[in-house]
Amino acid sequence: MALLRVSVPVTTLWTSPDAPRPVDAAAIADQADPARWLAVLDARPQDDESGDGRLGLHGRVESQAVLGEPVVPISDVSADGWVRVVCPWQPSRLDPRGYPGWVRRSHLEDPGSAGDEPGLPVADAPGADVLTLAAEHLGLPYLWGGTSPLGLDCSGLVHHVWRRLGVVVPRDADDQEAAAYPVTFGEERPGDLYFFAHPGRAVHHVGIVSAPGRMLHAPETGRGIVEEALGPEREATRYAVGRLPLPGTAQRS
Repeated sequence: MALLRVSVPVTTLWTSPDAPRPVDAAAIADQADPARWLAVLDARPQDDESGDGRLGLHGRVESQAVLGEPVVPISDVSADGWVRVVCPWQPSRLDPRGYPGWVRRSHLEDPGSAGDEPGLPVADAPGADVLTLAAEHLGLPYLWGGTSPLGLDCSGLVHHVWRRLGVVVPRDADDQEAAAYPVTFGEERPGDLYFFAHPGRAVHHVGIVSAPGRMLHAPETGRGIVEEALGPEREATRYAVGRLPLPGTAQRS
């Protein structure tokens, strides 16, 4: 099918057309209003994963795609206006074509003269320092699946920073670890990544190294994006250190 592009500031990729809750109406309206959507969710900070706040997005949201991002439809448009897509700028083991999810067809437009190839994101901060870009979001509330400056999750922060440099990296933390060049503990440097996992389980968290034993990351704790030392719990689950490519470097060097 033909390539389309996101025509709203940010569109959410849902697990299914039935996933949005009534409180998510502003996110799925034809004229999406993500800021209003998040304000509605933030009016219910006490809600857990079964409620109507941000935590309730678990199991409902896959990722997000931002204005101008290419998507490829992989289903017909449903009678109520949903289409399943993959996002080529978000590599994922879930689908070799890109991150999959359901979006509103009204949030997408024909790319016109841009053609049918997704190309690469244009760097809006060429030559910038990874930590400087990440630090712009200190205090930003955590958003499950978030990939935009309106809200980010841990791997979304990494993905967003590298995309601003014009580099496409995987969307999820476990895929980011698989794509990164392995670095020996003790040899990490600022801009590398700490990965965290429980024994025998997939990587569940990632942070950007700011100094040995410190990281800038997006924890799901209500504190927003922070820069801090690794505490005992993080030390106990620290799994690996990795180095993702930067402009002008090889993928695994």
